[in-house]
Amino acid sequence: MEALVCRNLGDPTIPPDSSPDSPLTISKSHPVPALASPTCVRVRVRANTLNFATMLKVEGKYQEKAALPFVLGSDFSGVVEAVGVDVSRLRVGDRVCGAIDVDSFAQFLVVDQAKLYRVPDGCDLVAAAALPLAYGTSYSSLIHRAHLHSGQVLLVLGAAGGVGLAAVQIGKIRGATVIAVARGTEKADILKSIGADHVVDLNKGNVTASIKEFLKSRKLKGVDILYDPVGGKLTRESLRLLNWGAQILVIGFASGEVPIIPANIALVKNWTIHGFYWGHYNDVIRPGAQEDSVKELLSWLAKGLLTVHASHVYGLSEINLAFAALRERNAIGKVMIVFDDLQTGHSKL
Repeated sequence: MEALVCRNLGDPTIPPDSSPDSPLTISKSHPVPALASPTCVRVRVRANTLNFATMLKVEGKYQEKAALPFVLGSDFSGVVEAVGVDVSRLRVGDRVCGAIDVDSFAQFLVVDQAKLYRVPDGCDLVAAAALPLAYGTSYSSLIHRAHLHSGQVLLVLGAAGGVGLAAVQIGKIRGATVIAVARGTEKADILKSIGADHVVDLNKGNVTASIKEFLKSRKLKGVDILYDPVGGKLTRESLRLLNWGAQILVIGFASGEVPIIPANIALVKNWTIHGFYWGHYNDVIRPGAQEDSVKELLSWLAKGLLTVHASHVYGLSEINLAFAALRERNAIGKVMIVFDDLQTGHSKL
């Protein structure tokens, strides 16, 4: 089978197998994995999501290191091809999605049934691959941690990225007033199309002034929840917009700069600051959170409440182009890698 193998750390935008400097190789003869236990399932993979964390792993910059060589992993979708003797939740032919740290960028993978979610009829299988990590992160942080509810004001930074676009949609489903911040006309237009109440284009003026004017027009005092996967200067500016008792969700630092949130101001204004690292949250703090989140998200996808936007869809041989789209911040929503007969290009899933 084909599999995308990271053989050494380096720049993933170099085409696979093109030079000794390329960290990635496409193995044409990787062994099809055997069922490792009675509760394991073998899945024929149809799609993977390419996340920013995947790029950091190849570059050797991620906080968790995988032993070389390894097959890249992420959230994925596919069809059950074989099941262990004790598998009770799934059958051959079921459409599923899930997320694993390694081994999903291959034509087949083996995973325990507990880590798979059945994709409802009517759901696009590629779209389902985008849900577990990006949408799961946004759902659990907003719903489980910040307890987002109707009538609140949600400010989403980096709103055109994978987790940002998810946060905007989840905020609207929960009845919040959503303010989205992104850079560029195309990204702003997409955010408007999915229902953001106010969109700030970073190329077109002052962020805080634009948001303050919007809040005033709606007779709103300020922001109740700040969803922040960006960090840096944008975080510092956004703090000026927060209400007393506001909540700050620290999701990541796409800007490359870790912001400083003044503890004295947090004290006086009774802010709550939530650090949210999805893997540890699901495994340590709230076991089962991912299952709750993904099941609800799949239900919303089946009902048409969610729309997964994938601005770039590539085949495995084009993986370097997919990484380049992430690095150059050209992606809007998700970047997907597809197998088999699925078509590449740009799509709204």
